[in-house]
Amino acid sequence: MTTLDLTARSDRGRVYWLFADCWNLVRRGLTHYQRQPVNIAWQLGFPILSVLLYGYVFGSAMKVPDGGNYKDFLMPGMFAMTMAFGFINTATLVVHDSTKGVIDRFRSMPMASSAVVAGRGVTDLIAACAELVIMMLTALAMGWRPDGGLGFLGAFGLLLWLRFALIWIGVWLGLLVPNPEAAGGLFAVAFPLTMISSIFVAPQLMPDWLGWVAIWNPISSTAAATRELFGTPVGGDTWVEQHALLMAGVWPVILTLIFLPLAVRRFKKLSR
Repeated sequence: MTTLDLTARSDRGRVYWLFADCWNLVRRGLTHYQRQPVNIAWQLGFPILSVLLYGYVFGSAMKVPDGGNYKDFLMPGMFAMTMAFGFINTATLVVHDSTKGVIDRFRSMPMASSAVVAGRGVTDLIAACAELVIMMLTALAMGWRPDGGLGFLGAFGLLLWLRFALIWIGVWLGLLVPNPEAAGGLFAVAFPLTMISSIFVAPQLMPDWLGWVAIWNPISSTAAATRELFGTPVGGDTWVEQHALLMAGVWPVILTLIFLPLAVRRFKKLSR
């Protein structure tokens, strides 16, 4: 960057350049999706496969505590699961940039450190919107019929709110792991995180100790809250289950407050 460019940059406020840098990185991320359609096809195709697999293969063998339709119980949980698994994609993309020297290039430029992290987050949030839309269209084709109106929009917002919080976990882990192969191993973390939750089975049907763990899983709160907003609530005896809407909003705030500063701090500590 020339001296003239640096002077022009200093004439504007830091907030302006934070947003400008963030937007440039968002454009970069979306351009990669455009030029690598195979990657976006897999990222968007996995949710469709998941909905079809669990809806048709396991649907007839599962039960709902109140005797309701399992498909109505499952779909909100599947949406939450997809948002949860998204942090693996985030970590993989971040570690690719890190190992290829892209992160070092960013660090050598006069740009806000937080913009690098935020740019990754906004890009992934846009991709998450596309994933949710495709999953919901698939679910509708399978016969799922949620209540519409503000409840539908609220559920969509809560699902993105969870994804927003988990993005920072993905960025932080992507800056920690040494290579893309290690990032692929994060599936071993995501799998139990999603399975020990209320995504597929109500905690009331689990052994007591396992049900307690599932109840306090942040993903369970989002799944329960979206079921309520979609018009298929599943009751529970604990305070967390009875206040699922509140906890679905609180858990992402806690996760963001923990992992967003960790991600920014880790980025600043990377060697040049």
